[in-house]
Amino acid sequence: MLFPTLRFGLFFLALFAAAWIVRKPNEWRKIILLVASWIFYGAWDWRFVTLLIGSGVLNWGVARLISRTAGPRRRHTLVVLGVVANLGILIWFKYFGFFLGQVADVLRFLGWQRDLPIIQVILPIGLSFFTFQGMSYLIDVYRGKLQAASLLNVTLLMSFFAHLVAGPIVRGADLIPQFERSPDLSREAASLGILMIVWGLFKKAILASELATGLVDPVFFDPNAHSAVDLIAATYGYAVQIYADFSAYSDMAIGLAALLGYRFPRNFDQPYRSISLQDFWRRWHISLSSWLRDYLYIPLGGSRGNVWFICRNLMITMLLGGLWHGAAWKFVTWGALHGAALCIERIWAHYKPARWPNAPKILGLIVTFNLVCLAWIFFRADSFQTALTFISGLGRWDDSALAFTPMALALILFGLGLHFSPPRLIETVAFRAARLPAVVFGLGAGALVLIIDAMRPEGVQAFIYFQF
Repeated sequence: MLFPTLRFGLFFLALFAAAWIVRKPNEWRKIILLVASWIFYGAWDWRFVTLLIGSGVLNWGVARLISRTAGPRRRHTLVVLGVVANLGILIWFKYFGFFLGQVADVLRFLGWQRDLPIIQVILPIGLSFFTFQGMSYLIDVYRGKLQAASLLNVTLLMSFFAHLVAGPIVRGADLIPQFERSPDLSREAASLGILMIVWGLFKKAILASELATGLVDPVFFDPNAHSAVDLIAATYGYAVQIYADFSAYSDMAIGLAALLGYRFPRNFDQPYRSISLQDFWRRWHISLSSWLRDYLYIPLGGSRGNVWFICRNLMITMLLGGLWHGAAWKFVTWGALHGAALCIERIWAHYKPARWPNAPKILGLIVTFNLVCLAWIFFRADSFQTALTFISGLGRWDDSALAFTPMALALILFGLGLHFSPPRLIETVAFRAARLPAVVFGLGAGALVLIIDAMRPEGVQAFIYFQF
């Protein structure tokens, strides 16, 4: 089920009513949320509900063993086995075909032609998100940051429909304590939840969808058929599209959770106003970047040691971050570009002359934004070769602009302008809207939904991050 559909709307209304009617005892409420989450996930493919349940049981069991084991070596062995089991699930479903293809290419290059077995593995939706949540839960229990939780709490943590298929990656330390107490729904929380859903609906249904169908998809489908004007416009258009699309899902997830009485962490913070790549990763997909920092970068050594050691850690982290997004060289290249830029920033900060003047912030913003957009080409292109074709076409100047229209320009400018609006604008509006009479607020929110529905393109596209 997709969030911006009537089917999901009816599903959530029924769940909302049930969750607040059966508010106490809290255990029954959580059972309702868990079963509803499995129904939500099963709407795509019922076969993988068993995988979701099995993953939750696996992490619950390993965490219980860790909490009951005294010896540090045995605890370490258990957490390693648990992480390896999660990675095994991820590698089998997401990377087996990619690795097998690379082996076949190497054998062909060496002249050893072999008919390797062809195994078509279907990728379960949201697999990367719930396996990362499982691993962080195990590691936090091992580190003593979290007590081993009940089977119900762990399976609900990993299955909760609001963040299940595209994040944010909510850690057990943030969500399990909320599951353990009966929630309340204040006017402020309800106001914020509704406005976050409406705001996300606007960004997805209008901003992201219009840019995708009118500009980005046609240009990336056949870069050779378009001039540099269209290619540049599509590059910036995709930067706005992926932000609007992904942040829309996060906004709606935060809003849905708020209406059920739970709080999710912020996942985006105006990323295109960043003045460095390091600043960008503090603002973009915050739940993933903080996960990579806490569970990969810091264990590798983090920022300890000399600058070259730090660069090694950054490059490994970003390469694996790129591979997390997909089993393809284009994602590895995307991660490598970000890793290289982060390393250059660190090297320059370390070796620049003491009296060298700091660059103006506007220059840092322009350079950072364009580096991010260049890397987005590899992220969006169908293949690594298509990305190279796209980049080579940036020098093909003529007067034609088949896809770049005034509407596309307006949407791009509006999407970028959002990054320079007052911080936490929606939260501020929600707080003030909570003071309105409920009828007035409800009519206003309903009118906004009807306007968005009237303006959006036909059909509903899946969220970009569903494929990860």
